[in-house]
Amino acid sequence: MLPLADTATWIGVGVALGAAVLALAAALALLVLFLRRTRPAGAGEQAPAEEPGPALEVARSEAARSERLSEIATTIDLDAVLERTLAAALSTDGIDAAMAVVRQTDNLPIIATLGMSADEAARQPVSSSPSGGARAVEISYRYGTAGEPEHGPGKELIRGGVAVPLREEHIGTIGTLAVFWRGDDRVPEDDEIAELEAIAQTSAPAIRNAQEFREARQLADVDPLTGLHNRRYFEETLERECARAHRYERGIALLLLDVDDFKQTNDTLGPLGGDAVLGAVAECLLGAARQTDVACRIGGDEFAVILPEGGARDAGQLCRRIQLAVDSDASGSAERIHLSAGIAELRPEDDPVALFQRADDALYEAKHAGKGEVQRSQGLPSGWAD
Repeated sequence: MLPLADTATWIGVGVALGAAVLALAAALALLVLFLRRTRPAGAGEQAPAEEPGPALEVARSEAARSERLSEIATTIDLDAVLERTLAAALSTDGIDAAMAVVRQTDNLPIIATLGMSADEAARQPVSSSPSGGARAVEISYRYGTAGEPEHGPGKELIRGGVAVPLREEHIGTIGTLAVFWRGDDRVPEDDEIAELEAIAQTSAPAIRNAQEFREARQLADVDPLTGLHNRRYFEETLERECARAHRYERGIALLLLDVDDFKQTNDTLGPLGGDAVLGAVAECLLGAARQTDVACRIGGDEFAVILPEGGARDAGQLCRRIQLAVDSDASGSAERIHLSAGIAELRPEDDPVALFQRADDALYEAKHAGKGEVQRSQGLPSGWAD
């Protein structure tokens, strides 16, 4: 049996050990709680996403703006430059449509639009740049209660707009860039006008470079005998216009023309006389075509006219005007010149090759039907050419 002193000692040791164990357990519990509160989200746990601050949103917006502006000058294709310019102008909140008017030396101005129909574009007063040193011109529209213009299904009328000049250094003003809004009236803010001016400043030199490139290409795309566009230009233009028609759901028609019995005419008159006949037909074709039509000589005695925004009726009326012009030009000649023609309209499933093939098939039918015949792809509805 232990002495009383030894027993007290062991009791004290036991109590001390128990207290130490309890203190250690408490410390471990506190450590676990601390680790749970401070550790990062692990597998199966999603940390709450932090909301982007105003500075980050401004940075993102500025980066997107810079990218849009830089893309404008990365091509020398005029249509692509204008399309990117309009897309950049349309990216501003509250803007529903955009228009660019670009001057040409010897022709009517080029007009490109985005967000508006062809009828709406024709009614816009933006045909010249702001004058008298004006920074911008604001446009306001008021409509009567009756006879409001057509503006397309699901679209409100255009209520206002603002236009700024397209200025090229060392050249001057080359056109106008304008934006429009629908619905309620609004007043453009200074920063919106400044943004439009920045777009115009970036796009003006790109537009001018693209114009010069197109003019240089046109010199290489002209048939030397007739002065019409050649086969290469015809194929490139047909592809571009078909893509545009599909994109904006517009119409396009193709007219193919062939001089009847040209081999006999060439044998009778000789090569120079045959060339004179082709030149005369080309002049009549140019005189009868609209400003927007694209007239080409695509080989031998075969001609083609692309009619953007046109249909079979337009092509038929053009064909009639051409034949009347040829008849008038050939008055007094020993033999009348006849032209056979084939017409096709673009369909939703058509590509340029399919459109051309259907017009060519129609021309083949016309040639076998007799002199001076006109056929439309897959038959002609009654009164189509009236």
